[in-house]
Amino acid sequence: MKCLSVCFAVFMTLFVSACSSDYKAPAANQATVKNSEEVLRWEETAKNVTITRDNWGVPHIKGKTDADAVFGMLYAQAEDDFNRIERNYINAMGRLAEDLGEDEIYRDLRMKLFIQPEQIKKQYEASPQWLKELMVAFADGLNYYLYIHPEVKPKVITRFEPWMALTFSEGSIGGDIERGVNMARLADFYGNDMANVPYPTKSTHSPDQLTSEPGGSNGFAIAPSRTKNGNALLLVNPHTSFYFRHEAHVQSEEGLNAYGASTWGQFFIYQGFNERLGWMHTSTYVDVIDEYAETVIEKEDGLYYLYGDEHRKLETRLIELPYKGKDGTIQQKQVTAYFTHRGPIVRSHNNKWVSVRLMEEPIKALIQSYTRTKAQNYDEFYTAMKGLTNSSNNTVYADADGTIAYFHGNFVPRRDTAFDFTQPVDGSNPATDWQGIHP
Repeated sequence: MKCLSVCFAVFMTLFVSACSSDYKAPAANQATVKNSEEVLRWEETAKNVTITRDNWGVPHIKGKTDADAVFGMLYAQAEDDFNRIERNYINAMGRLAEDLGEDEIYRDLRMKLFIQPEQIKKQYEASPQWLKELMVAFADGLNYYLYIHPEVKPKVITRFEPWMALTFSEGSIGGDIERGVNMARLADFYGNDMANVPYPTKSTHSPDQLTSEPGGSNGFAIAPSRTKNGNALLLVNPHTSFYFRHEAHVQSEEGLNAYGASTWGQFFIYQGFNERLGWMHTSTYVDVIDEYAETVIEKEDGLYYLYGDEHRKLETRLIELPYKGKDGTIQQKQVTAYFTHRGPIVRSHNNKWVSVRLMEEPIKALIQSYTRTKAQNYDEFYTAMKGLTNSSNNTVYADADGTIAYFHGNFVPRRDTAFDFTQPVDGSNPATDWQGIHP
């Protein structure tokens, strides 16, 4: 049978040693919570999970079901670095200022323009049942870890909820929101609502400075006709520091068997391989974000924007921005944000307000990110890629059948090429709207 050879540079150990230790979860502290159905559920799930660490400390997680494996995967991640998990989620949900103080308010505002808990909760409820079960397992694994380890003190999130998995679903750190919305320009626009708040282009506490990661990545796929052993070869070479992502092997009796790197706090292998195929992501610079110069009209009952022959009312939303004050107490600021049908107003340009549109499909993105890890051949992998929600990555692929592939981007809007979308286009012209997504 043909094989797929996979080499992981920088952070991957290709061969797993004999087990050096078997993980055993400590007994829950029933003196703390005696009759909790939730704790009983966690303990029952934990019985279906084994976590074995090899000589390099890499966890090999086995679960009866995929949900059991996800539970163990998140528990193992928390064992290795709970702080990184929490940091990714407080950044994704716009809650950094609750930990790092007032300087992070505009970074939080940028995220909260797109990540709105009430809407995300509705999307969670609308998710397919199998995905809900994985999201419940994600939250349970983290909450069980915190329950077992009371000495670990979260900075902001003391309890994880299943819907939170949809706030951070694609795998890339930062992603489209940070790439597409300039924080200083955002602060210039909304600054009157929040006087005396500094807005450096890069905060002294910004996540990118905390991680100081190198940029870019490399992936190489070599067809069998060009290899000595006649097998496809795949090199996975993300340009990140050793602990930027978490290395793990995750298995279940439902067909999950993936090894590789997951972004801290996510329950899928972001780049890696299973027994049949491997995949690698590199940063893409495909244009997937557009800005629209809006014609805003003030009327007695509020603000409107011109769209064709219509005057459409700007949606307004009051966004709460809690932050840690200098005395350590949580204080509060508010901003009234504005939205068109395309997305939020994020800055002004040539005396016009500018709205931004980018991909907002968290359910599809999470489904795509997870299902590709279980694909067994190119057709199944390609079906997963048809989700068209991996907006910040190119993908390099190889499999045991000898197929290699390269996907240049994954989410590319159809646009009328009569307009220059490298600049803000006329938002009053309906022809500037997206015309669907390229296949």
